[in-house]
Amino acid sequence: MTIFLASLFLPKTIYFKLPDAPPSSERNSQRQNNKKASKRPPLELRTSLFPDPAITPPKTPEDEAPHLDDSLFVNEDGLRVLNVSDDEEFNKAPTDKDSPKWGIRANQPRSRANSPPPASLLEHARTLEKAKELGRQGVLQPRATRSDSHDRVFAHANWRVVNADQGNGGLRNAAEAAARDGYAEEYSWVGTLGMPTDALEGTQQKEDINDRLVTEFNMYPVFCSDKDFDGHYLHFCKQILWPVFHYQIPDNPKSKAYEDHSWQFYVNLNQAFADKIVKNWKRGDTIWVNDYHLLLVPGMIRKKLPDAKIGLFLHVAFPSSEVFRCLAVRKQLLEGMLGANLIGFQIHEYTRHFLQTCSRLLAVEATPDGVQLEDRFVNVMNHAIGIDPVNLDAHRRDEEVTRWIGIMRERYKDKRIIVARDKLDHVRGVRQKLLSYELFLNKNPQWRDKVVLIQVALSTGEKTDLDAAVGDIVTRVNSSWANLAYLPLVYLKQDIPYSQYLALLTIADALMITSQREGMNLTSHEFIVCQDGKYCDRKHGSLILSEFTGTSSLFGNKELTVNPWSYRQCSEAIKHALEMSDEEKAQRWGALREIISHHTGGQWFSKFLATLDNVYEEQHRHDQTSVPRLNLSTLGQRYSQSQNRLFFLDLEGTLIPYGPMNEIIPMNPQRTLDVLSDLVEDPRNTVYVMSGRRPKELDRLFRLVPNLGLIAENGCFIKLRGRGIWTEVADHERVTSWKESVQGILQYYLERTPGSEIEDRNCSLIFHYKHADDYANAERQASDWTGHINESCEEQRVHATQLDNCVVVESIDWTKETAAAQVYDDTNRDTRSSRRSPVDFLMVIGDGREDEKVYKWANNLQDHGEVKEVVTVSLGSRNTEATSTLTQGVSGVLVTLQKLAGLP
Repeated sequence: MTIFLASLFLPKTIYFKLPDAPPSSERNSQRQNNKKASKRPPLELRTSLFPDPAITPPKTPEDEAPHLDDSLFVNEDGLRVLNVSDDEEFNKAPTDKDSPKWGIRANQPRSRANSPPPASLLEHARTLEKAKELGRQGVLQPRATRSDSHDRVFAHANWRVVNADQGNGGLRNAAEAAARDGYAEEYSWVGTLGMPTDALEGTQQKEDINDRLVTEFNMYPVFCSDKDFDGHYLHFCKQILWPVFHYQIPDNPKSKAYEDHSWQFYVNLNQAFADKIVKNWKRGDTIWVNDYHLLLVPGMIRKKLPDAKIGLFLHVAFPSSEVFRCLAVRKQLLEGMLGANLIGFQIHEYTRHFLQTCSRLLAVEATPDGVQLEDRFVNVMNHAIGIDPVNLDAHRRDEEVTRWIGIMRERYKDKRIIVARDKLDHVRGVRQKLLSYELFLNKNPQWRDKVVLIQVALSTGEKTDLDAAVGDIVTRVNSSWANLAYLPLVYLKQDIPYSQYLALLTIADALMITSQREGMNLTSHEFIVCQDGKYCDRKHGSLILSEFTGTSSLFGNKELTVNPWSYRQCSEAIKHALEMSDEEKAQRWGALREIISHHTGGQWFSKFLATLDNVYEEQHRHDQTSVPRLNLSTLGQRYSQSQNRLFFLDLEGTLIPYGPMNEIIPMNPQRTLDVLSDLVEDPRNTVYVMSGRRPKELDRLFRLVPNLGLIAENGCFIKLRGRGIWTEVADHERVTSWKESVQGILQYYLERTPGSEIEDRNCSLIFHYKHADDYANAERQASDWTGHINESCEEQRVHATQLDNCVVVESIDWTKETAAAQVYDDTNRDTRSSRRSPVDFLMVIGDGREDEKVYKWANNLQDHGEVKEVVTVSLGSRNTEATSTLTQGVSGVLVTLQKLAGLP
């Protein structure tokens, strides 16, 4: 059995050894001899609005060898790939300050992609206008043309497999940690090489690369066109999905044409992943898709492999439904995700957002366990990813780390150090952090000349307004408080080597993270591990953490939680961190270290796969095609051998045809009444009918059937067998309280939906829109009503469900299951008092989703040995907890019960 780990980038990539090109001076002299002198300036000196054209043949970098290092901290490209703490990209602390991007490495092919429209169409228009103006002035632009020699050189160049410096490092470390800790299952990676591959198309080189990665490294490379990858990653993922998932709704692009354009590339690359996995999948294999780059892959695989075991884990945050619905392709993304058997999120908040979004946008039933689709159930879970402390400790013992600890301790020996490392974008909150630090220095003059903030900022490669704003703050702070011996703010707009990074975390008095939104922040985990005092006399440093990171909910206020938008709160947190007593520091650090030890990368990896195995087996067991038909012969034998029988029979759709809940039953259910009368005549039978209708409706319907027990309003009222009074099980005060809240919401929508009505029952509210003037609009809006109620009234233990032509709102504490359990207990109590045998035959028949909990409860009684014979029967065509099915509907139920009543 193989586990396919699908991630956008493989852990390995390819570097080519290209033929040496003649020195530039020699090439220039040859050109000058072969061509007439030109009046125009040399190409490289002319003003250009476009990237430099590809060099043909590509130049082999002269400084490649010095950067190669076989140490544990860097890969073969000189870039550290371990202990990654960024949930978006794999660019943690490279040793060179300009981390190479996709398609521009000198030792990899150049991209052939004609770039899709830029993120800002307005900026694109300005660029074109400026180019035209320069053209009118006689300044010509170089054409980014490619010669065939550029591609041919890669078709025959020597190549080697190296560690990639981009991708999901947290996933890689977790997989390695799980394998080290004893996880025995074999796994194979599926992903792209992280480089353009059009130049290799149709060459033997491509086949050789594919074969070696598959055979030697258990990696299946996905080859897609450069255009597809460029449009998918650089445009749709980075310009649309990434901002929206982090609550940064882009005001550009302003054209739907742009979104449609890059969306198609997103679809193409996801399809390439799905095709690669389907081609290599064998029955029994597991497919694990990771992160927001591949949200469509589960649905695409499900179409071709209906029985596949598929998991999806989203490493980034999942926004609220109000934000997610801004995406034009929202339904396609959700439907793609729901192709999985299990969808994992970092924390409960993201799980709740996903369930509410599905309920609101897809009008499906969402429960705390997952999403109920027409033909199957999709489970959800939340379990935060962690780091690998064992691996981190091994790196901390390196001599280079020790050397840098000594250097920085000496450099800042009389100072308190606050450390920060963030990508310089609007999501990470660097600007808010620096403003808070400035406010702290202004309000606390006693700390000037005693504290230093070291901010490492990873450049995004694009000049933005944020760069200028941050630069102004840095200049203002240092100009206000710096002197020849003191610099209050050390700002590095570059990344640092791993040894320096670990040394900073070790000597820091505090780590400050002010992200505006972040799935998880593993830098905080690494900081806590590094603050154990093993390698430095400073220990138990304070953690200042934004409440908008997933890590904050995991740590449970053991850190100093801040709202990054509150500069005063952040500045006060800095003061608290610096003045905190050693006892409080130790107490907080110990609690955080304990949490981290229980949320490691290896544990996360193993738990997700174990949960996926469990839910897959459960889903398969409950699949309607896997549930056998009810065997009447076997049922008759089990019935005849029992002495104390208890029946729970659903009413609508089971004993009588389904009718609208706000209408009196429009048929004469005489046959049903006759069957029930025959069944209750046997003193060994106790029969209860369950319904969502009011008590008085059930009394009127079954007044001629003696000794029949009734359960009304889905478990809120019980009428015991042989007694003439109803017992209200629900807490009337609590019901009245939540009704006041919900009625205000429903009244708001009632005024905006002419023709609709609200039915107020004893323990529930029903919003009927069957006769709405604009039925189509009301049906579309019903999911909004449902989502609004579920979001607003969650703490009041209320749940809204959209049914045919109505929305039902009822408490989740009183259900058919709770009523059935109470009846079962009362029945057994009565049998003990009369010295009769306890219930030894239990039968439950139903057809709706609300009956599933009763099936599960009844099956558990048999599993625990409390009831000898349990029969659960579903009439529905969807997946079910029942152990058998009946396909003849109401008629089949009545025939079955009539045969049982006639048995001795």
